[in-house]
Formats: sequence, C-alpha cells, structure tokens
Amino acid sequence: MNYLRKIFNLGKDVSKRDITAAAAISAAAFFLLGGYEVLRSSSNTLYRVAYGAHNFPAVTAIVPIGTLLILYAYGWALSQVGPRKALLATNLASGVIFLFCYEAIGRGSRPAAAVLYIFREAYIIVIIEQYWSFLNSTLRESSARKLNGAITGLGSLGGILGGLLLYKLSEILGTRSMLLFTAFSILPAALCSDWAYRSCGEPAPETPQGLKTHDHLGTRAFKSSPLLALLFMLVMVTQVVSSVLTFSFQTFLESGISQVDSQTAYSGRFYAILLSVSLLLQFVGTPVLLRAVDIVWIQWAIPVVHMAAAGLLIFSPSLTTASLALLLFKSIDYSIFRAAKEIFYIPLSFDARYRAKEVIDVFGYRFGKGAASLFIVALQKADLFADSLYRLIALAGSIAWLVAALPLGRLSRKTSR
Repeated sequence: MNYLRKIFNLGKDVSKRDITAAAAISAAAFFLLGGYEVLRSSSNTLYRVAYGAHNFPAVTAIVPIGTLLILYAYGWALSQVGPRKALLATNLASGVIFLFCYEAIGRGSRPAAAVLYIFREAYIIVIIEQYWSFLNSTLRESSARKLNGAITGLGSLGGILGGLLLYKLSEILGTRSMLLFTAFSILPAALCSDWAYRSCGEPAPETPQGLKTHDHLGTRAFKSSPLLALLFMLVMVTQVVSSVLTFSFQTFLESGISQVDSQTAYSGRFYAILLSVSLLLQFVGTPVLLRAVDIVWIQWAIPVVHMAAAGLLIFSPSLTTASLALLLFKSIDYSIFRAAKEIFYIPLSFDARYRAKEVIDVFGYRFGKGAASLFIVALQKADLFADSLYRLIALAGSIAWLVAALPLGRLSRKTSR
C-alpha cells in the first residue's frame, strides 16, 4: 500500500479503503475496456459490411431507444437487489448477448450486426457508470482529485492491449472471431468489481427504504438539483461533437482503405494510439490539472481545444486530420473531461449518484449521439447532406459546448454549500 502511495504521490490523507476501491475498479476497467476495444472496431466493420458506412447515422439514431430500455432494466435491478448484484447482472447478461451475436452473425444474420452495434453503445457505458457511481459514493473529493486520473489510466491499459490484440489478430482469425475475446473478458471484470464491493462495502441510500422505489431513473433527483440538468445538457452537446467526428473518421476510413480486414487493423491501431495518448493524460496531465486548476476552468477549456481541431479538419479534410480530431476528442474525454466531471457528483445524494447519474452519463451520451444521427439521416433523406457537414457540425457543436459549460461554476458552488 505504501508502494502505491509513493508511485502516485497520494499522501497519508488518502485512506487504505480509498486505495482498495480504486485498485479493484481499475482492475475491472482493465478487463472491461480491453474487451470493448476489441469489440468497438470489430462491430464497426461487421456493421459496415452488412449495411455500408453511409448507414452509421441510421443505426446510431436507434441507439438511444435501446439504451433507455437497458437503462430502465438496470434501474429496476438496482431497486430490487441493490448496486452490487445489479452490476453483476449487467456483466453476465452482456456476455451472453455477445455470444448470441457471434453465433447469429456466423449464420449470416445482418440484423445481428445492428443489434451488436446498438448493444455495444449501451453496455460499456452502463457498466462504466456503475463503476463511477461506486467510486463517487466511496471516495472523498480530496481522494478523487488524486486517484481519478490513475483509475482512468489503469483502465486504459486494458484498452491499449485490446486494440493491439485486434491489430495483430483480426486479419489472422477474422473480425467475427474477435467477439469471443470480448465475451470472455466480461468474467474477470465482474469478479474485480465484485471484489470492490466486498472489500469496501455497498453504498446505501439515505433512507432505509431508498432502494425500494418506483423512481428507477431518479427523476426526483433532477428536480432537487439544477446541476444535474445542466450536466445532462452538457453531456448531450459533447456527444453531438463525438458523433460527427466518428462519422467523419469512418467515412474517410472507408474511402481511404478498400480491404475490410485492413480497415479493422487500421482502426485497431488507431484506437491503441488514442488510448496511449489518453494514458499519458490520465497519469500525468489529469492529476496535475485536478490539483492545480479549478474543475470549472477545465470544463471551459476543453471545448476550445475541440473548436481548433474542428477548424483544422474543415480547412484540411483527410483521414489524417479526421483521425487527429477524433483522437483529441476521445483522449481528452477518457481522461481530463471524465475525471473532472465525476467530482461534481460526490456531494450529491445516493439517487443522484446511482440513478440520475446513469441517466445523464448513459442516456445523455447516447441521446446526444442519436439526435445528431437523426438530424443527419433527415438531411440524407432530403438529399441535402454532404460529408463536409460533419466537420461544420463539429465546429458548431464545440461552440455550443462552451456556452453550455458557462453556468457550471455558479451551480457547482451552490451545490457544494
């Protein structure tokens, strides 16, 4: 334990319980994100083969519906059995669905590729947000400022290895076979997260009957905390930017590389590089920023970076600049943005941390993507869409992001009183 204190410069104010919680969740995230990085590029390729890259906006527009159903199922499970067993159930159900899609795609089912894509968008964020709900209920703010960067960084190590695994094996074993790696990576992730609960305890609501509620989505928490509504809006705007940058990347990837498995290999290598950059930010940039800079200032600075990247993509469109813009977005999102945003939840209630947070950071993420996708599909149907609009929407979304972040300082100070 003292060895970890020295490595991460934690100090004696970070308790043994804090370090245990961080270590267990980091290990769970290592396996979960390793499997997800294998799945992400593989499912993109399988969907692209089945329906074509031009249909990515259409399937992404459906994602919020699937996400809301899964989110409601999680909320119901949380009400029935509590956070620990709800997390176990989410993990095991995900593994079963991946095996089902593997078999169905092998039998030639095109809809199975769409189901896999939609479920991929939901499962990863539902599980990850449960990890953060536990951490936000266990760590103090002073500990979170020191540990959040390392937690995201250790989880990203798994993602890097998953991307490299995909890069090395997808052309040898085939893209569909990579789904098996994701299915079986769920098991160690479930064991590690359960270890976190067994070691540190299961967070409980403020009242004895707090779990037995029909408010599975935590709507009452939104009414009592304006900060939650603002975070929901902020997350939606960020995901508009994320969506159009991803679509732009996929479009350039399809036009720039003709061979399917080579597209998967490029994508796997790209995400491995992306996560390596994230790792540097998580272990170095994030801890320094969280200790030295107010989290509100951090949230204001991030969209300015993306405005610059979108501008470069507009004036010099290519696979290289599309990759750069997406790399900047994802690496900052996985490190600085995530670690800073989580601190806003720490002083809030159980329902805010375990229910409203899931709505914000699961449904809000996917609804933002779905809304952007639905808008693009409408333009495509009206024959008014051109690929250049992806870049223009990215710039406009980054400007809207900055505007949405401006009230954060006032509301966060009001909440912390």
